[in-house]
Amino acid sequence: MSDAHENTPDDVDRIVKQWNRERPDLDVGPMGLIGRIGRLRETLFREQEKVFARFGLNYSGFDVLATLRRHGAPYTLSPGALMDSMMITSGTVTNRIDQLEKAGLVSREPNPDDRRSMLVALTPAGLKVIDEAVAAHVENQHRIVGPLSPDERVALDALLSRFLSRLASGDD
Repeated sequence: MSDAHENTPDDVDRIVKQWNRERPDLDVGPMGLIGRIGRLRETLFREQEKVFARFGLNYSGFDVLATLRRHGAPYTLSPGALMDSMMITSGTVTNRIDQLEKAGLVSREPNPDDRRSMLVALTPAGLKVIDEAVAAHVENQHRIVGPLSPDERVALDALLSRFLSRLASGDD
């Protein structure tokens, strides 16, 4: 990344400048950082959705399939384990499973350890789709972070990790 590009004012700078003009009594410095993180999240989401759509998926469907796949063979989890792993509500996981089941990408199977419950499993079609989709997703992630040098990626990852950790723990 060139130094000239790094210091180019953007829409967030314009917004911060306007607030500084209108409310000089407020320190709106964090607004720039948080605004950029929000815009980055939106941009990343859009860029990822484009890739998922090529496989007939959206972010939610990809998340379920990827969770089953990364847990390893036999690519089966209880709805509760999916819910915990993806940090979503039971209603949300049920809706996602319903959609993927209709598409033939997952199936519900009786739990051999508890006849009262079901397991969610990748179908052969689901395994094929997620293996192709995750490869394209990883390629897309490399493209997205391409403008950053390897050192910048490491530094940004460390800063964001520390920031998230401190927010989660309530440290100031």
